[in-house]
Amino acid sequence: MTRKGSDPFSSEPLEKGSDPVLSTPLQFLKGVGPRRAADLEHAGLITIEDLLYRFPLRYEDRSRLQPIASLKPGQMASIAGRVLACGLRSTRRVGFKIFEAAVDDGSGSIRAVWLNQPFLRDVFMRGQHVVLYGAVEMRGSVSLQMTNPQHEILDEEDAETIHTGRIVPVYEKTRTVLPKMQRRLVYEALQRLPADLPDHLPEDLRIRLGLPSRSAALLAAHFPPPDAPIDALNRFATPSQQRLIFEEAFLFQMGVLARRQSAAAEHKPVAIHVDDRIRASARAVLPFRLTGGQRQALKEIVGDLQKPHPMNRLLQGDVGGGKTIVALLAALVAMENGLQVAFMAPTEILAEQHFMNITQLLHASRFRVALLTGSTAGAARREQLAQVESGAIQLVVGTHALVQGDVCFKALGLVVIDEQHRFGVLQRATLRAKGLHPDVLVMTATPIPRTLALTVHGDLDVSMIRDLPAGRLPIKTLVKPESRRDEVYQFVRGQLDAGRQAYVIYPLVEESAKIDLKAATEMADHLAQEEFPQYKVGLLHGRLKTDGKERVMKAFAAGELQLLVSTTVVEVGVDVANASVMLVEHAERFGLSQLHQLRGRVGRDRHQSFCFLLYQSPLSDEARERLKALTETADGFEIAERDLQLRGAGDFFGTRQAGVPTFRLIDLVRDRELMDTAHREAARWFEVSSPTPGGIDKLLANWEQRFKLIGVG
Repeated sequence: MTRKGSDPFSSEPLEKGSDPVLSTPLQFLKGVGPRRAADLEHAGLITIEDLLYRFPLRYEDRSRLQPIASLKPGQMASIAGRVLACGLRSTRRVGFKIFEAAVDDGSGSIRAVWLNQPFLRDVFMRGQHVVLYGAVEMRGSVSLQMTNPQHEILDEEDAETIHTGRIVPVYEKTRTVLPKMQRRLVYEALQRLPADLPDHLPEDLRIRLGLPSRSAALLAAHFPPPDAPIDALNRFATPSQQRLIFEEAFLFQMGVLARRQSAAAEHKPVAIHVDDRIRASARAVLPFRLTGGQRQALKEIVGDLQKPHPMNRLLQGDVGGGKTIVALLAALVAMENGLQVAFMAPTEILAEQHFMNITQLLHASRFRVALLTGSTAGAARREQLAQVESGAIQLVVGTHALVQGDVCFKALGLVVIDEQHRFGVLQRATLRAKGLHPDVLVMTATPIPRTLALTVHGDLDVSMIRDLPAGRLPIKTLVKPESRRDEVYQFVRGQLDAGRQAYVIYPLVEESAKIDLKAATEMADHLAQEEFPQYKVGLLHGRLKTDGKERVMKAFAAGELQLLVSTTVVEVGVDVANASVMLVEHAERFGLSQLHQLRGRVGRDRHQSFCFLLYQSPLSDEARERLKALTETADGFEIAERDLQLRGAGDFFGTRQAGVPTFRLIDLVRDRELMDTAHREAARWFEVSSPTPGGIDKLLANWEQRFKLIGVG
């Protein structure tokens, strides 16, 4: 029997404040008034637990501060000394001022300068004891200086306290709460912790993995012992840090597995079966032979459809891999069993394209297909809604309009969500709630690295299509500087002369959307009048009204336009087989996965296709790595891994991506191995413990709130 507090299914571990001290609001700590409490809350720090489960930004060994006399240019250094003199001086630039301070530690002195931070004249005073951290650089030929160093003012009584003379945690500034104030708050909070703090981890697991106790880990993660290696601390690789990261990963994976088990306990009201009649119906709509990857994915999906509990499956496939036909065949199985299907796409253009393709494939079948988007209005919308509710329409293709309150299904049995990372999780949950435990298939052409799949889609089974349809030639990718534009245009001309079509893509960045849109519009005019006057050029961007977008896309798909200048609205799903050239302007401004998606708009037929990435110098190191990766591989799964390494998890889906869990300690790139271990250990715990449904409900009660995540299920 496990001791109190070690059972992940007790009510304690996932409830904020499993110990009364941890649930204490920060406003009750000494020195935290209403204003500071509000500033801390802005950073998500409300209780002592929030404060203690926020790692420092970095650690400085102030027990061995470097003497100023030993400093060398180019090194990062921490120094401590007295302010000899300080002041603000003006420069020739109007309104631009420099604050300077001369700091001496007895071995020598150094000049510290802060650019355009005039408020520092109210912070620094002559005679103060200060700690500075930053890069050391030469000033002229003989003296050294630090520019914009991080700084901390120490009081006389701080000389041998938590702020210096030891390894010191340095926290991120939170509005008016400076790193020094946070250090004091953390120290005070740690003094309040009981020695027998309840532990989230099962005791046998903690002992088997050699992990320190929870209270010991919290203490050492914030105030490490003198012999702790500073490099390991700054890599978050000490036993105490690893234990706390593992704790969060383990609790998260326990919740994921609990969700899976809870979903497995649900039962669908209609049993789906597959017989020879249904197989013949599927063969009748199939326009080509499926690849091996498509056949395997379809087998897994149809296997799930026939199970008594709802399917929760992710279908990953590279661009052009043929996911849609697999989803349509699954939809056909559901409809042949008397069920309705909802097919949701992220944009109206993509929904319209799916609608046209599906309608064409099902034209000889007995099933009716409808398109329902934000543009469907008035009598047409009312008529469609009535037919969906009566069951006269079996398959509905649409955008987020499908999750609106007035859409009612008679027998929704399967939900297909395309490019699911663009949907908020609440929209997914709302759509799923419209059916009686419907099967859910989510698809993405943005392959997801394994570490993220374990978190974002941990409750989903995964199918992958890694091969491409027969006869497709690999796309040739070429990176060219702006100075080679004329030869790129010459090549595009040759392709258009041969009867092919081309895309020219412009970036659209939110902060400069108007400027970028103007540039794209001017580029379309320039190409039409100066570069390609004998061909028809179209312009597509997000600010066009829906009917305008539809007209342009239909004209391009029909071959009435030879060149399409567009912003990234064509990134996902747009399919024009005759297009053989993708020219991306300012390629250095795009993310790696986005460039791969854009490249995937060509190469969709048997003609050789080309992708030109035109860039402006100078290139940052990261931009150079992105463009290099595109030329080295066409494998979307490998590109996704590289993208995660380059950008980190926070930006892989977009920093505020709905559906990505909010972790306090975990870094999905840094902590891959710990996530894998947590996944294995959580699965092992479930297997050994066989929790009851009541225990699972208890575990899930606070899990979603803790990780700020509501999922498909």
